[in-house]
Amino acid sequence: METSYSIHTGESTTLGVVDFIVFGSTLSVALLIGIYYAIQSRHRNDPSDFLVAGRSMGILPVSLSLVVTFLSALTLLGLPAEIYNYNTMFWWLALGMVLAVAGAAHIFNPVFYNMGITSVYEYLEMRFGRTVTILASLNWLFQTIVYLSFVLYAPSLALKSVTGMELWVSILTVGGLVTLYTSMGGMKAVLWADSFQALLILVGLLSVFIQGTLVTDGLHNAWDIASEHSRVYFHDFSANPTTRHSFWSVAIGGGMMWMSYYAVNQCQIQRLLACPTLKRAQVAIWINSIGLAVIVSICCLIGIVMFAFYKDCHPLHYNLIQSTDELLPLFVMDILGHLPGLPGIFLSCIFSGSLSSLSSGINALSAVVLQDYVRPFSSRSLSNLQATIITKCTAASFGFLCIGLAFVASTLGNVLQVSYAILSTLDGPLFGIFILGMFFPRANQWGAIAGYISGLLFLSWVGFGAYLYDVQTPMSHFSVHGCNWNVTNSSATNFTEETEADDYLSIYHLSYLNYTATGAFVNVAVGIVVSLITGYGKPVTTDPKLICPVINTVFPCLPNTLKQKFSYTAVDIEQRAEIQIVEQVPACKKLPGDRVL
Repeated sequence: METSYSIHTGESTTLGVVDFIVFGSTLSVALLIGIYYAIQSRHRNDPSDFLVAGRSMGILPVSLSLVVTFLSALTLLGLPAEIYNYNTMFWWLALGMVLAVAGAAHIFNPVFYNMGITSVYEYLEMRFGRTVTILASLNWLFQTIVYLSFVLYAPSLALKSVTGMELWVSILTVGGLVTLYTSMGGMKAVLWADSFQALLILVGLLSVFIQGTLVTDGLHNAWDIASEHSRVYFHDFSANPTTRHSFWSVAIGGGMMWMSYYAVNQCQIQRLLACPTLKRAQVAIWINSIGLAVIVSICCLIGIVMFAFYKDCHPLHYNLIQSTDELLPLFVMDILGHLPGLPGIFLSCIFSGSLSSLSSGINALSAVVLQDYVRPFSSRSLSNLQATIITKCTAASFGFLCIGLAFVASTLGNVLQVSYAILSTLDGPLFGIFILGMFFPRANQWGAIAGYISGLLFLSWVGFGAYLYDVQTPMSHFSVHGCNWNVTNSSATNFTEETEADDYLSIYHLSYLNYTATGAFVNVAVGIVVSLITGYGKPVTTDPKLICPVINTVFPCLPNTLKQKFSYTAVDIEQRAEIQIVEQVPACKKLPGDRVL
C-alpha cells in the first residue's frame, strides 16, 4: 500500500465512482431541504419567515448553523496548511473564539435582540442617522461579497485537486446549487441545511484525522515528528503587534476579529434573531463556541499528522500540487484513496463548509438590502408578498454575483491569510462604529463618520503597503530527501529565500490578525475626539436602549453607588441622578433604584 502514496509515485489518486455518488448525494440533501421549505412556505408570504424563520427556531439548528457560518472551506483547507507551513501558534485561536463568544453573547447581542430588528444597520440608523447606515452597510455588503467569493473558490480548488475538474465547472455547479436552495427555502432551509452540513464536516474531519494517525503510527509519534521539526510551538508571547502569530495577535487580535463576526455581523445576528427568546439565543451561541473549539482543534491536529506524513517529501517542491492550499486534498487522497466512499465524504465536508457560509451570507445580504435600501427608499409601503419576492430575487442575484467574483479570488494566493486580511481591513472600522455607538453615549454622527473614514484609510494604507511590498513571514523548513521517484531538476520548484534589507515601513509588518482591533481602535479614538469637538456643550440625547449596560453585565454585583459613577444620561450628564433605566442583573438580586450604564 505504501507505493500508492503520491510521495512515492509522483502521482496523486483521484476520486472513484463511489466517491462521486457519495458527494452528489450529500449535495442533493441540501437542495431537497430547500425544496421542502419552499413548498411548506409557499402560502406564507411574510418576509420575516424568509429572513429570520419567523423567530421560532430551536437552539440546536441555530447553534450548529452558527458553527459553520464562518468555518468555511477557507478554514478547513487553510488551517491544516497553516500548521504544516508554520507551527501551532494559530491553535490559540480556539481561546480567542471563546472570548469572542462571551463578549458577543452578553454585551452586544442583547442590545440587538431586545430592539426586535432584522438588520443590524437599523441600529445604526437609530443611533447615528442615515448617512452612517449607508456607509456601514455598503462596507458590509462589499466585504461579504468578497468573502463569499473566496468561500466559493476554496472548495472548487479542492475538487480540482482530487478530480482534475476545471475550476469553472465546480464554481458554477456549487454556486448555482446554493443560490437555488437559499433563494427558495429562506432561513429555515439555511439553518437545517447548515445543521446537516455541520455533521458532515465533523464526520469528514474525524475520518481524515483518525486515518492520518494510523498511517503515521499514532498521534504521539506524529506529534514527536512535528515537534522535532519545530511545528509544535505555543510559547511566542511577544507583545510586538507585527509578530505574525503570537499569543496576543492570535488569542486577542484574532478574538477581536471573531467578536466582530459574532457581535455585529449580519450573518450571525440574523441566526440569533431566529430564536424565540434572548436566553435561547445566548445558549445557542455558547454551544456554538464548543463546536468552534472542537473543529479548530481537529483541523490543527490534522495539520500535525499531515506534516508527519510529508516530513521527508514536500509535495509542492516537485509540483504534485500548485499551492499549499491543495495539501489537505492531496493528503486525503493519499491516505483514504483506497477506501471507496471516504474521499467523497471528505469532499462533502469541504463543500459543506462553503455551502453553509454561502447560504448564510446570501440570506443576510438580501435582508440588509430589503431593510436598509428597499424599504427606506420605497415611495409606498411594500406588501408582504412584494417584500418576499424582492428578497428572493435579491438572494438569487447575489448568488450569481459571487459566482463571478470567485474566479477573481483564484488569482490571489493563500486563501486563509488573504481572505482574513481583506475582511479585517474592512471589518475593523465597521466594528468600531458599533463600539462607538454602544459604549460612548456622547458619540455623534460626525464622530462616527470621521472615525470610520480614518480607520478605513489607515488600514487600507497598511494593507496595501503590505501587499505592494509583498511582506511575508518565512515558512518553516521543508525536506525533500524522501521523494524517491524519478524526477528531473527542472521540474522542481525553487524554495530558496532571498534575504533583503527591508526598505519599507515597519507598520506594514502589522499582523493581519491585528487589523480588526487596530481599525476599531482608530475609529473609536477619532470618533470620540470629533464627537467632543462637534457636540461640546450640547445635551446628550441618546436613547438608553441603544447603549450597552456593560458595567452591569460584567460586574452585576457592584454596589449601586459605584454603578452610578459609571452610568450615563439620556438627556444631560447633569441630570444623571434623575434618570431611571430598567436593569437586568443576571447574577444577583436586583436592588431598588439601580441604574445601568
